[in-house]
Amino acid sequence: MHDDSITPQVLFIDDDVLVVDKPGGMPSVPARTEADPPDVGRRLAGEFGPIEAVHRLDRDTSGLLLLARNRAARVALGVAFEAGRVSKAYLAIVAGRLPAAAGTIAQPLAADRERPPRQRVDPILGRRATTNWRVLATDESQGSVQSLVELEPVTGRSHQLRVHLAWLGCPVLHDPLYAPAAAGGGPGGRLALRSMRLVFPHPRGGHPVAVEAGWPTEGEWPRFAGHAGQR
Repeated sequence: MHDDSITPQVLFIDDDVLVVDKPGGMPSVPARTEADPPDVGRRLAGEFGPIEAVHRLDRDTSGLLLLARNRAARVALGVAFEAGRVSKAYLAIVAGRLPAAAGTIAQPLAADRERPPRQRVDPILGRRATTNWRVLATDESQGSVQSLVELEPVTGRSHQLRVHLAWLGCPVLHDPLYAPAAAGGGPGGRLALRSMRLVFPHPRGGHPVAVEAGWPTEGEWPRFAGHAGQR
């Protein structure tokens, strides 16, 4: 059963594009089977007509998703993504303390054939993947160390941020694929990864459009709310 009452919040709309705040657990692109929940486009088609996601968010990741409302916009935005003219910033709450105040992870990623849909760091077969990160806060008040991290994906590989943080030894909280149970993995709780800021050239005219998502109110997010202004 799917909860049809959950609807993405529209944060920006015009004749060409739509930016929504996608809830965690909702696919950003059409599902593979009828057993999967409806994707964002299907949820909103009745109100806005045919729309198509221009990029992907992992199903369990919440936050900003950019959709095109016509073919010309889809093509123009696709070109912008390919040219690196779209910037995205994420926030994650991770287990542990990172090794520095900021850094860059440049580790190639490949599909883990033995454990799909997982990805893995693979220096030989992997595709180039780069993530910039910056620690915003660290909290030890509840008996375990957790850190709030800002992430900038330079590339856009599947599960990139989650795999890179796990490789660093600080998996995202509540990550069922990459976090051990002792570090907040397994069942229970929403993946603590959120797309917070998106800047893209408008497909009609090329002027920059910047959209920001609101601060989450569930799970571990409220304990870090005081650091929202540091981004």
